[in-house]
Parts: sequence; C-alpha cells; structure tokens
Amino acid sequence: VQLQASGGGLVQAGGSLRLSCAASGRTFSIYAMGWFRQAPGNEREFVGTIRRGDGSTYYADSVKGRFTASRDNAKNTVYLQMNSLKPEDTAVYYCAAGRATMSRVATGYEYWGQGTLVTVSS
Repeated sequence: VQLQASGGGLVQAGGSLRLSCAASGRTFSIYAMGWFRQAPGNEREFVGTIRRGDGSTYYADSVKGRFTASRDNAKNTVYLQMNSLKPEDTAVYYCAAGRATMSRVATGYEYWGQGTLVTVSS
C-alpha cells in the first residue's frame, strides 16, 4: 500500500484546510486510516482515525469538534477537514493505513504517507 498525502499549507488562525490521502496498491487490505501529526521537537501524536468499512471515526480530544475525517472508498481516498485552526495545530500531518485496528497509536498502522505541512499563523 502506498499513501500520498496532500493539502497542507499556510492558513491564518480560525481558518480551514482539507487534507487528502490517496491510497494505492493493495487497498483491499486496509481496515482503517489514521491521521497523525508531528510538530518540531515533539513526538508524533494521534489526530484521528476512520474505519474504511462503515466510516466510524475517533478523534483526539485536542481536535474533537474541529476536525472531521471522511472517506471515499471509490477513490481510495480519505480526507481530514480541519476547521477553526489554531497555531498549536501547526505540524507535519501524516496519514497511515492499518490492516487490523482503528488504533490511536502509530504502531497500529503498517503503512505511512510522506507527510504534508500545515502552518497556522496567529
């Protein structure tokens, strides 16, 4: 499975961005897709996850109510709609694909995209 993330950029606080993650290869093996982020000097942290089958989602408390994950299985693409962005949301955002679980930890995902930078200015 190969993952290609896109959609990052520079936005002012309070603004919105939508990230995309396109999967290719053995996509039938994907059970869930996750979003993680890593700010400079910080560890990679969980943002949200979505189950490929029924679209169930789970989010980190820090983004709940502001970020929404969705999927388009026909396009093998997942999205992360980010609203009400804050400067502390600035990070490189990664998408990941897992074969077995909707995990909140990075080790729960076997495949990773290259990351896309989101910068939120104050």
